[in-house]
Amino acid sequence: MNSNENSLFGRLRTTAGGNWTDFSCHPFVRGLGDGTLPKSCFRYYLVQDYLFLFQFARAYALAAYKAENLDELRHATTTISNIVDVEMALHIKYCARWGITKDAISTQQEDLATTAYTRFVLDCGHRGDLLDLATALTPCVAGYAEIGHTLACDSATIHEGNPYLSWIEMYASDEYQKVSGDSLAQLERLAQQRGGEARFETLSELFNQATRLETAFWDMGWNQQSL
Repeated sequence: MNSNENSLFGRLRTTAGGNWTDFSCHPFVRGLGDGTLPKSCFRYYLVQDYLFLFQFARAYALAAYKAENLDELRHATTTISNIVDVEMALHIKYCARWGITKDAISTQQEDLATTAYTRFVLDCGHRGDLLDLATALTPCVAGYAEIGHTLACDSATIHEGNPYLSWIEMYASDEYQKVSGDSLAQLERLAQQRGGEARFETLSELFNQATRLETAFWDMGWNQQSL
């Protein structure tokens, strides 16, 4: 997790202010930490998160198309492989532990919150360049790393008997922290190459909107309490 406040991500995160706090400290997140999140909320989230990953892989395919050199192409294709061959496969196994089969996932429709967020990211990529797309992707990749790390280190987090501990450990792991760090390093390179300073206001707007859509994704799961 890159905590450098002078990096593009650090500045975007600071500028996001309350929007970032709403996302990273959402009641859904707190419920993961203390184990009180209703299981119906988490099951619904798990299915939508799988559908979300499929669309995120498409976003990195768009990043590959937008690439202007071999390093950018390699970063995009490596990420696609990680999502499709590793993360989605692990997600299916994780869902199975919660009694959700692959067939059950495949028959579900996207929630409006899933559609809104993923299509916003794709639209950013279509309308803009690779820096715009990377900025829209960053709240998810970096946010989950921050949330996982924070929950893992928080004294209020329940470890014994917490059904969500494995989720926390997954995003707090060295492996995921490296994924996030590599993504932030790529964002910084793109900013330096594509005039990020002159574009900061526009990039901040993209980042803020993506962060709000992340919060709406938590809301989506949180609102399943009565189901």
